[in-house]
Amino acid sequence: MPQLRVNDVNLYYEFHGPEHGELLILNNGVFMNTASWAFQLPALTRRYRVLTYDMRGQGKSEHPESPYSLEQHMDDLVALMDALDLPQAHMVGTSYGGELNLLMGIHHPRRCRTLVIIASVSHSDPLNVAMIERWRLAAKLGDGPLFFRLIYADVYSEGFLVQRPELIPMAEERYATLDLPSAVRLIEAYQRFDVRAELGRIKVPTCIASAELDILKPRRYGEIMHQAIAGSEFHLITGAGHVVVLEKAEEVNTIILGFLAKHPALG
Repeated sequence: MPQLRVNDVNLYYEFHGPEHGELLILNNGVFMNTASWAFQLPALTRRYRVLTYDMRGQGKSEHPESPYSLEQHMDDLVALMDALDLPQAHMVGTSYGGELNLLMGIHHPRRCRTLVIIASVSHSDPLNVAMIERWRLAAKLGDGPLFFRLIYADVYSEGFLVQRPELIPMAEERYATLDLPSAVRLIEAYQRFDVRAELGRIKVPTCIASAELDILKPRRYGEIMHQAIAGSEFHLITGAGHVVVLEKAEEVNTIILGFLAKHPALG
């Protein structure tokens, strides 16, 4: 199981795709892990060398008991890239991972060839604040399947729930093994995140995608980022909720690949 100790934490990582392909890093959503990109990897690895990894507190990486922050995740990622001798990469992230991408674009632009930011925010307005605090309180109950039952209506569209009902018990089973104390720390890291005043500093080529039916992180957040980041692209993916990388995987993959094709690595 490949792990590296960087920034005082053990991080699990995997490489996929052609050894000499352009490097692409996938940054997880808050409760995702490396396995969560199953609907993206077949498309992306036809051309790109893809690095997937679990952030601290996620999946097979170490779960320290101290508080987390997105700035800390940023430092972890830079340290992981240094340890693997990866000077620059395309950065693709969804939700929590898209928010990490914003920090990378603000503070480490030279490490980013491009940014793809999916179903993410630059800050939280009152409704999102209320929903995420409900998540935090639900996680503190200490029951993984119950936690999933209390939050899943926030992240899937109704049409998807009707079409794919078998995925709900499967997801509930996965949440039964979720490290809930670490989930609380991840949620609290998100609750402190606000970079709206710094969005104008991002000069890296940026693609923003929002989901039409996302009630957790609605399209207005994507539009705010698009307006603030000069030259950025904005895509609205219709008929999907927050977990758009699952609900509309082919459309997400097309957006990613189309954008990256416009910005090949130099040299």
